[in-house]
Amino acid sequence: MGKKKILVCLTGGIALYKAALVVRGLLKAGFELEIAMTKDAQKFVTPLTFSSLIKKKVHTDEEWFKSDEVLHIKLADWSDAIIVIPATANILTKMAVGLTDNLVSASILASQATKYVIPAMNQKMLTAPATQRNFQRLKADGVQFLSPVKGLLAEGYSGDGRLPEPPEIISWLIDRLETENKKDLVGKKVLVSAGSTVEPLDPVRYLSNNSTGKMGFAIAKIAQQRGAEVTLVAGPNQLALPNRVNYQPIKTARQMEQKMLEFYQQADFVIMAAAVADFRPAKTAEQKIKKQELDQLTLRLVRNPDILAELGRKKQKQLLVGFAAETQELLHNATQKMQQKKVDLLVANDVSRHDIGFGTSQNEVVFLQPDVAPELLSKRSKEKIADKIFDLLMDLNRQRRK
Repeated sequence: MGKKKILVCLTGGIALYKAALVVRGLLKAGFELEIAMTKDAQKFVTPLTFSSLIKKKVHTDEEWFKSDEVLHIKLADWSDAIIVIPATANILTKMAVGLTDNLVSASILASQATKYVIPAMNQKMLTAPATQRNFQRLKADGVQFLSPVKGLLAEGYSGDGRLPEPPEIISWLIDRLETENKKDLVGKKVLVSAGSTVEPLDPVRYLSNNSTGKMGFAIAKIAQQRGAEVTLVAGPNQLALPNRVNYQPIKTARQMEQKMLEFYQQADFVIMAAAVADFRPAKTAEQKIKKQELDQLTLRLVRNPDILAELGRKKQKQLLVGFAAETQELLHNATQKMQQKKVDLLVANDVSRHDIGFGTSQNEVVFLQPDVAPELLSKRSKEKIADKIFDLLMDLNRQRRK
C-alpha cells in the first residue's frame, strides 16, 4: 500500500501557528500532503510557511477562481482523508449545513473520505447551543473530533477551547490514519460489551463500579473502522456512540447476560470489556429507603451470573476475549482468570494506578494467551490497545485455519 494521501484544510484561527508543526509531524510519519487555506487563514500564517514544508504550492481561493479545472473535486477525489485544523466555529457551521463558499468548504463537502477535525475557539463559542448542535450533526455524519483542551485563551483568560499541543494532535491523527488503512475485519461479526452494570437498591440508589466504558467503546470503534459488523452491549454511559454499530443499551448484569447470549452464536470475535457487577441486592425496595427510619442498613447480596465464564462454556467457533482489572498480583490473578474462563485472549490491567484504566483515555495492559508468554503493551491510547487486540485476534484466526 502506498503513502496515504491527506488533504489538510487550514482555517482562520489564532491557533493556526501550531498547524505547521502538525504538518511536519505528518510528513515525518510518511503521509503525502496537499494543503488548502482559507482567505482568513492566510491572514494568520502565510502560504509560504506551509509550501516550504511540503515542497509544493498551497491551494487557495485565488487559484480556485482562476483554475480551468474543478479544483475542489480534484482535491476531494485525490484525498484518502481530510484534516481540518484549527476548526473554527465558522467552518463547523459550513460543514454541518453543506455551505461551499470557498475552496476549503467545497473540497470538504465533495470528499467521501473520513474527516478528522481539531476545533479551537473561545469557550463561549464552543459551548454555544448552535456549535454543540453542529458537533452532534457532524458526529452523526461520521466526522471524528479531537476535543479542545482547557488552557489560556487568546482573550487572556483560561477556559475550554484551546487547540491541543502538536505532539498530542500528531499522535491522535496517526493512530486513526494508520487504523483506517486496515480493512481486515470485513465479513467478521464482532460482539463487544462495555461499561459498568448497575444493580438497583431502591428506585434512587444502586450498586455499581467506576468503569466508564471508554475501553469497550474504543474496541467497537476500531472494529467498525477495520470493516467489522459490530454489536455493542453497554451499560449506562456518557460517551459518543461509534458510527454504524448495533447499539444495545442495558442496565443490570442479567440484562447484559441476556443481550450477550442473544448475539453470541453468530459472532466471530467476542470481547467482554464490561465491568460487570459481581453481586446484586437480593431484594430491590419498591420505594426510596428513608435514612430517618434507620440507624444502620444491612444489605443481603446475591451473586450475579458470571457472563464471561458462561460464554467460555458455550464457545464454539468464537474467539473470546476477557478483561481482568486487578489491584494486586496482576499476572497471577489474570492467569487464573484466563484458565478458569476458557478465554482465547485475556487483557489485564492494574486499576490501582490513577494514570491509566477507569475513566482515562490511556491504558497499559498485559496480553495473556494459553501456552504463550505474557506480552506487555506499554501505556498508550485505548484505541491503540483496541487495534492491537484485533491484530492478535486475526493472528489467532489465521492459526486456527491452518
